[in-house]
Amino acid sequence: MKNIVKKEDATPRQFLGVDFVVLAIGKDTMVAKMLYKPTDFVPFHKHPNEQSGYVISGKYKLKFGGEEFLLSEGDTYSIPADAEHSTEIIEAGEVVDVFSPIRQDYL
Repeated sequence: MKNIVKKEDATPRQFLGVDFVVLAIGKDTMVAKMLYKPTDFVPFHKHPNEQSGYVISGKYKLKFGGEEFLLSEGDTYSIPADAEHSTEIIEAGEVVDVFSPIRQDYL
């Protein structure tokens, strides 16, 4: 477990071509900061983790549950476990995501 992570110690990773850093990891939750570039696109996918997020900056089109949501700075969302979802990056930026349980494929 990484209960406290200083920003200079965050672990850089990449998933589906998107750069991100793994931040705090607890017993049941994980915090990651997504670093979206204008050329990124997250295709429809699903995972057994509930995913909640906070948009720090940028603009995004999030699709899940048969709906489309335009998100920008200060917006939040929660995606149920096993729900297919995708993200289109309209404007580059950063998003903080919290996963429960911990995403093993992000470690």
